[in-house]
Amino acid sequence: MASFLLALQFLTIIPLKTKRLDEKKIVSSMIYFPLVGMLLGGVLIALNYFSSLLSLPLISVNIILVISLAILTGGMHLDGLSDTVDGFASGRDKEGMLEIMRDSHIGAIGALGIFSILLLKLAFLHSIDMDSKFPALILMCCLSRWSLVFCAFLFPYARKDGKARIYVQGVNFKILVLALIITLSGTFVFGGFKGIVVFFVVTAVTYLAGRLINKKISGITGDTLGALCELNEVVVLASIVIMNRIL
Repeated sequence: MASFLLALQFLTIIPLKTKRLDEKKIVSSMIYFPLVGMLLGGVLIALNYFSSLLSLPLISVNIILVISLAILTGGMHLDGLSDTVDGFASGRDKEGMLEIMRDSHIGAIGALGIFSILLLKLAFLHSIDMDSKFPALILMCCLSRWSLVFCAFLFPYARKDGKARIYVQGVNFKILVLALIITLSGTFVFGGFKGIVVFFVVTAVTYLAGRLINKKISGITGDTLGALCELNEVVVLASIVIMNRIL
């Protein structure tokens, strides 16, 4: 239970008071990242339902969902996205990129990255029919959080210190497998065959993106994990839109 609460506290803005825990408990919380994602998806489904009761236009409802997800996560992943885009677009060497990514100020390219990812989420969400919308919201939040665990397991940490270091250096095969079991269970229950296909797409994108990031800065950081989470939310929605059109 302590590990689950730590995952909930880390990935959302829910203010939870947890006792001082050792490093093992903190790292073990990664097992529940996909489950926290499912809970976030459930909150979005509830918001979608109540917004629809008010007879709001569909575009308004979808804007509410996109903004609400950003608020529920404290904008953490969007912040990582902007820092990553700023760093990678700088054209500097590894150390230069890491220095820019650590800078608290957002550049024009980083702002464009945030705007683009939010717009893409809105566009794809607006293209999903109502029958697929509820599972899409669950899968979007669950699989993107699964990608954090998978990427942290595959690649080393690029910095000597940082908030994400304890997670990246501590994750092991047992944590990966348990997180995978939760992910696949939720994916099949809520998404069926299409959900499993989307799982493999997200996992492949995570591996390829992780390799690119690793090549650029010799590892991953909390910022790049946040960027990956945002990217995979779009990947999930885009995959569902495409499958609905061709299957």
